[in-house]
Amino acid sequence: MGSLFRSEEICLAQLFLQSASAYSCVSELGERGLLEFRDLNPHVSPFQRRFVGEVRRCEEMEKTFTFLRQELRDAGREPGAVRGSPRAPLAREALRLQEQAEQLAQELREVSRNRASLRGRLRDLRRYLHVLREGQRLTGPAAALGSPARPRALSEHEPILDPSVHQHLERKINFVAGVIHPWRVSAFERLLWRACRGYLVATFVEMPEPMEDPATGESITWVIFLISYWGEQIGQKIRKISDCFHCHVYPYPESEASRADTMSGLQSQIQDLSVVLEETEQYLAQVLDKVVLALPTWQVQVQKMKAIYLVLNQCSFDVTEKCLIAEVWCPVRDLTQVQDALRQGSYKSGSSVECFVQRIPTTESPPTLIRTNKFTAGFQSIVDAYGVASYQEVNPAPYAIITFPFIFAIMFGDVGHGLIMFLFALWMVLYENSPSLRQASNEIWLTFFEGRYLILLMGAFSIYTGFIYNECFSKATVIFPSAWSVATMANRSSWSSAYLATHQLLTLDPNVTGVFQGPYPFGIDPIWSLATNHLNFLNSFKMKMSVVLGIVHMGFGVLLGVFNHLHFKQRHRLVLELLPEMIFLLALFGYLVFLIFYKWIKFSAADSLVAPSILIHFIDMFLFTSNAENLPLYPGQVPVQTVLVVLALASVPVLLLGTPLYLWCRRRSTRTGHPTAVGTGEQEPLLEGQEAGNSVNVTKEDVESGGHSPDAEHLDFAELFMHQAIHTIEYCLGCVSNTASYLRLWALSLAHAQLSEVLWSMVMRNGFVRLSYAGGAVLVPVFAAFAVLTVAILLVMEGLSAFLHALRLHWVEFQNKFYVGAGYKLCPFTFAPDTWE
Repeated sequence: MGSLFRSEEICLAQLFLQSASAYSCVSELGERGLLEFRDLNPHVSPFQRRFVGEVRRCEEMEKTFTFLRQELRDAGREPGAVRGSPRAPLAREALRLQEQAEQLAQELREVSRNRASLRGRLRDLRRYLHVLREGQRLTGPAAALGSPARPRALSEHEPILDPSVHQHLERKINFVAGVIHPWRVSAFERLLWRACRGYLVATFVEMPEPMEDPATGESITWVIFLISYWGEQIGQKIRKISDCFHCHVYPYPESEASRADTMSGLQSQIQDLSVVLEETEQYLAQVLDKVVLALPTWQVQVQKMKAIYLVLNQCSFDVTEKCLIAEVWCPVRDLTQVQDALRQGSYKSGSSVECFVQRIPTTESPPTLIRTNKFTAGFQSIVDAYGVASYQEVNPAPYAIITFPFIFAIMFGDVGHGLIMFLFALWMVLYENSPSLRQASNEIWLTFFEGRYLILLMGAFSIYTGFIYNECFSKATVIFPSAWSVATMANRSSWSSAYLATHQLLTLDPNVTGVFQGPYPFGIDPIWSLATNHLNFLNSFKMKMSVVLGIVHMGFGVLLGVFNHLHFKQRHRLVLELLPEMIFLLALFGYLVFLIFYKWIKFSAADSLVAPSILIHFIDMFLFTSNAENLPLYPGQVPVQTVLVVLALASVPVLLLGTPLYLWCRRRSTRTGHPTAVGTGEQEPLLEGQEAGNSVNVTKEDVESGGHSPDAEHLDFAELFMHQAIHTIEYCLGCVSNTASYLRLWALSLAHAQLSEVLWSMVMRNGFVRLSYAGGAVLVPVFAAFAVLTVAILLVMEGLSAFLHALRLHWVEFQNKFYVGAGYKLCPFTFAPDTWE
């Protein structure tokens, strides 16, 4: 958790890997996920690197695995789950793994090819058998010559055989039999009639059972055709047309006895082929079982092996070609683990020479590493969406754990709505290990699930602010007795019967003794929900609350800059930047907070009519004047306000010119050979003997610049001044605009409360019209509509709106006071997806 407040110290290191053990060492480092490797061969083509052959071998194995996965998919099976985390195979085991995979793939190809061949042969035999059976029925003794049982003619007015050809009936009749796709029957029949008119009789019958189409894999009902014709030339035409229509033509025996013998032989062959096909299917299932068990592990191993060789391709060889040198970014606290991993890798490879790690100095800005867990990951993601923290600057995430849900809850304050949100998030937290929740494919659901702890806190804080506002589905709850007494007012006032009859609205006067008995113990008094001026009261309360919280939030952001200045040894910025910023903020807007609290404390109900206006006083403060009609809050208010405005205005030139002039004077004294005390030893590298807390990667000058700009000493004074001018203008104008921006807390809170009240009055109240059995029946659909609208509008839409506004307040109003966010994440070489979480 220490790195959550500031990114960890990262050092640049070199790994010296002996060639024989480099593979095992990188594999061990990948299992632990400690280092980010740098490419030492950026200008070398991927096809010219040393281990390109091993990478290609891994890609060939991946192609084999793709074939195996496709075969499993075609068989309707899925690969099994990976058990544990299989380690990358040793270099000498890679060839054996490749051989096993190719052998299994070759075996699967042969079995699949044999099965496809047997299926095709069996399908062909069954079609042939059906053709002979239908032909036997059509051309048997019961059928007359030349008049088939089910002839199909194209014309109802012309006979199939012209009378002029009856003299040829004594000639020998030949047959062409086969099957055709049902979609092609009409065109096939029409072309036969046009090409061979009067010299054939064609009969078409649907096959009794559907069979698979080998071209598409679909099950269709084939059509059997039997064509009788005269003459060899007609027969050649028929066969050519059959080939054009991709018909399956089978030999048709002339005699009935031959057909019977053929059918008997076909049935015997079908039985034999069915037995062989069944055995082939069983063997194929056994091979697929092997694939299901082995494929997931092989895939993980080959992926790891390929990743290792890609990392080795980023390394460079020493002059002896016996040692690989790698450069890595490494957390300083993990250096001992890195050395242990190298020792383990050398031992597993059987090398007698140990690999080792050595830290090296650098002027580059290291990457940012902030370790998170399942609770803090959601809040860190919010910060990283704005920008990854610069190296070792203050991280806003731990403070956002409290401030973000609280600011959201100010805009979403309702006990009922917060409780629903809290229970929904609690359900996700309790069942967070459920595979059905973690492995869902819906991206929106995964977004909610990853932010379950954030939603949990937002719901809890919304319950708290709901009690403060005393709102539960827009209705007030009476936890404690009201501090206002109507009976006392009635007894001590002139409320006669005539007065009550003519006045629908009654006023409770807190100046009457006993009417107002003191502040409500917690939150807003429930009697305000019955008052007609409750909106005016809540508006004033929430508006002042928004201003107070906004100024406190911004002031806290400015104070967090102290930790950056102290850590980066930029003590001059404490005086020349932080102090003017705080004076400007507190002298103007801090004074406004003081006026709000002072007026609350000093003026009571007795003298509320003569209470001055804070807004007018604040305007007069900038105009250096006073208003006789607006009484001062305290004696000497005008001089105090004048001094505060002068202090605020005087802090602006200090903020604008202080840092540029200081750096210019220091640089000038360095050039003239008289270095100041601050600059003594600036260029001395910080190595092993450095002070605690300083990085070995940077010189003291880099520390002075905060690590944000390594070439800061070469900056021109004009550029430095321009940068500081932009910062000054942004800060001074931002204090005004950001304070006004926090009024969105008031606006969103008011909108949420009014929407809740409208939904209750226009929907739920209609269910309480009749207090009878009929009214109870009406209440069910009314409550269902109320529940759906509450979830859809008030929870989802209003919740998303409040979330986005809270996000903006943190990014723009809070983080820009101290947070640069110009870093880049440490991306460790790891085989596990969530190494740092």
